[in-house]
Amino acid sequence: MRILGFSKKWQKLSNLEFTTFRFTRRGRDWEVGELVQVVFTPRSKGGGERLGMAEIIDKQPRNVAPDWGSPDTAMVSNDEAIADGFMNWGDMFDWLCKTHDMHRLATEPMNKLTLRKIGDW
Repeated sequence: MRILGFSKKWQKLSNLEFTTFRFTRRGRDWEVGELVQVVFTPRSKGGGERLGMAEIIDKQPRNVAPDWGSPDTAMVSNDEAIADGFMNWGDMFDWLCKTHDMHRLATEPMNKLTLRKIGDW
């Protein structure tokens, strides 16, 4: 089972269903129906804090900005950015630019993953 790591304890993680935006995995991309282990700071010393299990229930491609990524892919909306835990789309865009490779942001769509918690956490 793969780990889906978070570097911040977003408020959305307390919801039964929540979204996150992730780049395509080069070895094996995220799949609907896949079970993942949600972990806070997985790369920290000690392996991070295991929050719980979740199932990926939806996956949709999204471009990060206008005229970036694939011309056939919708852009992340302001409502999606807010649901993901940001103040607005601009706040999300600024965070993504600080934490991700600009070349990938400009050329590849991201996966909008919708997850449902399994059990209590």
